Amino acid sequence: MEKPAEMTTSSSVMEKLRLKRQDNEFVMTAEGFTAGKGKFYNPEDLKIIKTFRFEGDSNPDDSSIIYVIEANDGLVGYSMDAYGVYTNHEAEYDEFIRKIPVEDRDEQLIFN
Repeated sequence: MEKPAEMTTSSSVMEKLRLKRQDNEFVMTAEGFTAGKGKFYNPEDLKIIKTFRFEGDSNPDDSSIIYVIEANDGLVGYSMDAYGVYTNHEAEYDEFIRKIPVEDRDEQLIFN
């Protein structure tokens, strides 16, 4: 059995999501997360199905996290953030993301 390619960079994860047509970006709004399709999601409407963390070897600015998220209507997408003080989101984002249930799926279930 062939071993799947390792997800070692954020661009490799993003490319896999694009190939599966799951590259819908969930963005934080006052109404909740949206993927730009006219629908808004609360934390209970979503689940984090995989989390990828990337740490920059030489620069802490390169540290990021990608949450692969599935909505209760079947839409799969992602939300990306930088770690800690380098975050590009407001405090409401952290509070929101922490309320989303986590179901850590195997990469093969997501990308194959």
